[in-house]
Amino acid sequence: MTDRDQGEPQAHPLYDTDRSVVDRLLALERPAEGDLVDLARLLMRYEGFPGADDLQRDLAKSLSHWGLNLEQLHQRTRAIWAAGHRPGMAAGAEAVGSGFDTAAQDSP
Repeated sequence: MTDRDQGEPQAHPLYDTDRSVVDRLLALERPAEGDLVDLARLLMRYEGFPGADDLQRDLAKSLSHWGLNLEQLHQRTRAIWAAGHRPGMAAGAEAVGSGFDTAAQDSP
């Protein structure tokens, strides 16, 4: 019989990285769009995960602290994604390609 069969908590490989994000979310009074997206993705990542109970509790605290329920969070994040949000984009940042500008090359 394995640990999984016994229902013992597991360690998530992204716990340390996610812990720092959750700590940041807990400190916020008013979340920005990216914060809402982070909360939604982490809630989905840890949904049903047999471990990281402290992290899961803190995610629920953030949701409650911001006055949202799960459906409201999903509605807002769907709207954020539909408006063109992409991870790592700063607010108001323009989308940039590879930086290779073919128009700047001299024609033969």
